[in-house]
Amino acid sequence: MRIWLLLLIALVLNACSSSAPPVQPVNTMAYGTITQPRMAQRQNFYRSATHFGAFQKPGELEAAVEFWRKTYTVWSRSQVAIHDDRYLDVIYEVMVLPGYAGECLTSEQKEMIRQRRDFWKAQLSGLESKLLYNVKLNPNDRYISDKLASNGRQLNRVLYGAAERVRSQRGTRERFMHGLEISRRYNQEFRRIFRNAGLPEDLAYLPHVESSFQPSAKSSAGAVGMWQFTKGAAKTFMPYGDRLDPFASAYGAARYLSYAYSKLGDWPTAITSFNHGIGGMKRAQDQVGRDFVRIVESYNGPAFGFASRNYYAQFLAAREIASKPAQYLPDQYLALDY
Repeated sequence: MRIWLLLLIALVLNACSSSAPPVQPVNTMAYGTITQPRMAQRQNFYRSATHFGAFQKPGELEAAVEFWRKTYTVWSRSQVAIHDDRYLDVIYEVMVLPGYAGECLTSEQKEMIRQRRDFWKAQLSGLESKLLYNVKLNPNDRYISDKLASNGRQLNRVLYGAAERVRSQRGTRERFMHGLEISRRYNQEFRRIFRNAGLPEDLAYLPHVESSFQPSAKSSAGAVGMWQFTKGAAKTFMPYGDRLDPFASAYGAARYLSYAYSKLGDWPTAITSFNHGIGGMKRAQDQVGRDFVRIVESYNGPAFGFASRNYYAQFLAAREIASKPAQYLPDQYLALDY
């Protein structure tokens, strides 16, 4: 009886998923898509660590850095990448929202993104069931399998839980370019502040990650200003300065990062603490060791989520782009004379 039951389940799954690609859950006229299902090329993405001044870029972070380079310079705010939130080289598709896409999305646009996330979650759940019951895969299944198994990963290991890891990331090219323009007013003075504090000058690029150099930026967590200081951090590191003052906040950031480095011992962890806190990063070191890559890959602190895991990779990407904007941004978009 068990054998007949398994065969029946296999036949049902095969009948429900033999088309290629699967039926779209939303009106396909509502948006375009850049990424079409095709066989992913297998490659060895993990290279040895490189250094950019004082900042190390481990080879294991290259996929994340490349993801944020695309977010900042390739994908516009009307484009949304549907991707795995752990393996950032796994991008299932890049959808194009219809109509005008402003800083804030409409409820209809948000619903379209939600539906695409749900679509890929269903595809991943279905693939997991097919592999469990040895059901024949269709082209879209093989496309997903090759995506997940690229870079030497074992499919049966990364497929488990992949449906829960589906995430969407909207492009920020326009916002990043605007931040580049604003940063010209502050860059030299910020670099002088960090240099005089005995710190790497390129820490002056950090507001690209925090606020895109928006002086009046506010977060849902209560952080404000270009450097996104909370009240608690400002009380300690800039007690007499206004959080909305970019230069007072830059002095506060220099004090904070100097202290963080002295406590944590390396720049990847110290910079990440700007998002996750010094105490939080110290707990990560105590639990999994001082290897930053290991912290990113295996630390599961209660507040150490996607933003914290990716903060240093975002900084590296922003630094690379802002230091050589003409290399990463097409001439037609770069209206600045560097």
